[in-house]
Amino acid sequence: MHNSLKNEASDLTLLTKLFFRMLPIQILLIAVGAVNGFVSSLFATNYVGSQAMSAVGVYGPVNMVLTTTSTVFVGGSQILAGKYIGMNQLKRARSVFIMDVLVVTGFSILAIIVLFIASAFDLTGFLVSETEVRIIFNRSVMGMLIGVLPLLLGQQFAAFLSLENQSKRTTVAGIVYIFVNILLNFVFVAKLKMEAYGLALASSLGLWVFFAIQAQYYLSGKSSLLKISREKPLKSDVFDIVKTGLPCALDDGYQTLRGFIVNSLVLQYVGAIGLSAFAASNSVLQFFWAIVGGIGNVSRMLISISIGEEDRKTLTDVVRITIYRCIPLICLVCALIIFLAEPFARLFFRDPSEPVYQMTVNAFRILPLCMPLSILKIPFANYAQASDKSILIHILSIADGVLFVAGFTALLIPLIGMNSVYIANVLNGICCIVIIYLYSWIVRKQFPVNMEQLMVIPDDFGVKEHERIDISVRHMDEVVNVSKQVIDFCHERNIDDRRSYLAGLFLEEMAGNIVDHGFNKDNKSHSIDIRVVHKNDDIILRLKDDCIPFDPAKRLEFYDPEDIIKGAGIRLVYQCAKDVQYQNTLGLNVLTIRI
Repeated sequence: MHNSLKNEASDLTLLTKLFFRMLPIQILLIAVGAVNGFVSSLFATNYVGSQAMSAVGVYGPVNMVLTTTSTVFVGGSQILAGKYIGMNQLKRARSVFIMDVLVVTGFSILAIIVLFIASAFDLTGFLVSETEVRIIFNRSVMGMLIGVLPLLLGQQFAAFLSLENQSKRTTVAGIVYIFVNILLNFVFVAKLKMEAYGLALASSLGLWVFFAIQAQYYLSGKSSLLKISREKPLKSDVFDIVKTGLPCALDDGYQTLRGFIVNSLVLQYVGAIGLSAFAASNSVLQFFWAIVGGIGNVSRMLISISIGEEDRKTLTDVVRITIYRCIPLICLVCALIIFLAEPFARLFFRDPSEPVYQMTVNAFRILPLCMPLSILKIPFANYAQASDKSILIHILSIADGVLFVAGFTALLIPLIGMNSVYIANVLNGICCIVIIYLYSWIVRKQFPVNMEQLMVIPDDFGVKEHERIDISVRHMDEVVNVSKQVIDFCHERNIDDRRSYLAGLFLEEMAGNIVDHGFNKDNKSHSIDIRVVHKNDDIILRLKDDCIPFDPAKRLEFYDPEDIIKGAGIRLVYQCAKDVQYQNTLGLNVLTIRI
């Protein structure tokens, strides 16, 4: 009975609302970097000489080392912290955060010292041999090193502010950074003619503004992850962070190698105009890829927390939302790009008779097809990374990063020229999806027929369907039925009458309290997702809602102990339950009661 009830009563409303509430902010965070890169390129093109631009280009590999290292810690620490938050182990999540900040700070200081010595004593000859360019490069590095610490720590803070439902602060920081970057570039580059050093200094000072706005939240004492405590962070967390985040860095490395291979093939068979067309299209497409990147970030956070909660249903639901709700959105974006292919191409090349013009148009008509395919891959790659499926994540990284794009380009470019690069990217997406199916087929020894099988979720992960019941509540009249539904479930599981009765009573009391005090605080529609689990002879009740933050334990502190009527339901729960845990995760109230 409870399985049919679960299917009727539970839906994806709350999770879908959370997903798409987080998504715009994550998209903006990625788009901010693209906008600032565009601003710097604009000032560089109009005000900086070719030698100074060469010096800026030489800094690219240095910046890649910094950002790749940061990617390891951002990805690893966010996944680990999300899993610990899902386990209600806030102390462990706090330890991960503190160790992440300490190690990244230490690495930043080391990088600053190395960059300072290399530029001050002209030790950069291995990067640039021309004396005049090297002099400009050394001055540029002096400007860049000022921004190393805020760059790396700012990226860590952005990841953790998302987990603490403070992404809006990072968005504000990013928008302010755009305006500061424009202003400082205008002053340093356009007016003061500081060339490459001015570009570097403008970016570095802007990064300090970006960092300061985010850091203010942690300095205010409001953060649940940065608390003064006698407990020392665990040194072993550093190893776990690096191990978990390393695939992100390897993926960047593989894509860098792919870029070198593809560029050399294009130069050999097509010429410089091929690279110009590819670069022009990518400068526009990066703004649209921010949507895909945002979807990936949200998926990663929700998957990590679901793994920590050992929640099979939510885990698969996140993947379903990512695929079934986001792919239609991305297809509309693709259709728009394809429709505007020629106007986009004319932003860079005005003469339609030039070969580079048609190459650019073809790029806008073919490359967008990669986006839906990438959405299909993203949740499975995120799950593989968060669940330590190292074989799958490394295969995908190598295949997606180098093998397929470079391989198909090398095979097709002698036959069809520049279009081979675009088609190779699409074929790459198809092949990565095939790999996901083959991996499941090989590991499970049978073809996957549902989402759990395709994800290769272990049989002992979480609880089976018959060991849980899921109910969604949107109105007070639905609360009355919760008690009976839960009691019936407990009786089916042969749980004693006392605990069955308490489970129904607790949920009726707490759900009713949420509807009474949470649903009416604003004009928004709300819902409660209730889950009851029978595991290890414990009854575990979990209530999630998207109302304003409400900690029942703190509310008890305001009640008069002599007044036995006020707050009677909350008192009863805390007196009779084995354990009660509350936390606010990604803007959701999560109350877990163990009986």
